[in-house]
Amino acid sequence: MSERLAFALPFHRGLGYLDEAVASVRAQDDPDWSLTVLDDSGAPGEVRARLAALGDARIACLENVSNLGMVPTWNRALAEAAPAAELLTLLHADDRLLPDYVRRMRALAAQEPGAVALFCAARTIGADGRPRASLQDDIKRYLVPGRAGSVRLAGEPGLAALLRGNFVVCPTLAFRRARLGAVRFEARWRQVQDLDLMARLLFAGESLCGLRSAHYEYRRHEANATARQSADFSRFEEEFALFDELAGLARARGWRVAERRSRQKTILRLHLAWRALGALARGQPGEAGRSARFALRR
Repeated sequence: MSERLAFALPFHRGLGYLDEAVASVRAQDDPDWSLTVLDDSGAPGEVRARLAALGDARIACLENVSNLGMVPTWNRALAEAAPAAELLTLLHADDRLLPDYVRRMRALAAQEPGAVALFCAARTIGADGRPRASLQDDIKRYLVPGRAGSVRLAGEPGLAALLRGNFVVCPTLAFRRARLGAVRFEARWRQVQDLDLMARLLFAGESLCGLRSAHYEYRRHEANATARQSADFSRFEEEFALFDELAGLARARGWRVAERRSRQKTILRLHLAWRALGALARGQPGEAGRSARFALRR
């Protein structure tokens, strides 16, 4: 029997985007799914009423008593949302699924019974929901190891591939809860919690498997957390700190390739160099200098 897949959707703000995300779940060509919206908006009742109006018994709502924030809400989802479902996807509230996501993830789960999580590629869309050009996403797709078939990440080669460039779009991950067990995202991170979690799973001997084809739409816009944390450089602070931490863990394991990639931080430095060039093109020399100085940090 195919494993059941559930969605947990942590919601903080943006009711218009929420409507799109929920509609994309309801449009799945495999109807065997459930959805739990975790309301962290601080406006009790509004989201629940909105969902109830849909009249869909597959959709439920959990309300946080107080605003927990991103990572604690993600962890509550892993622990409490749809406990009967073997697979759980943390759908971001401003993203959308393509209609075959459930079907393709369940099929991949059947092919990869030992994987702790499954993932797929994603199309990039903008605030208006239309396709958006994204150099960084194009580069990440190029960095996926191999050129055919599904992708399997395990051990040092898997970690080294992620450190070369984290091509796994976090909200596409469908976690196999029995294998995940009590492992959770670490609340000390605001931006790199996904890479940290995947690295810890690989260090623990788990594997992750993915599809090269896109079955998810990831929205990039100026109001999302990634954009905000890039603008104030807190994202890069976290990335440098995590890479340093992973270098030490890889060294202790004797994973020399992974250690070297962690210490070099090539993908991070290239991103900062690209930001510096963009700032210069916009006539922002101060911003360009800050990005360049950060790129040269040890």
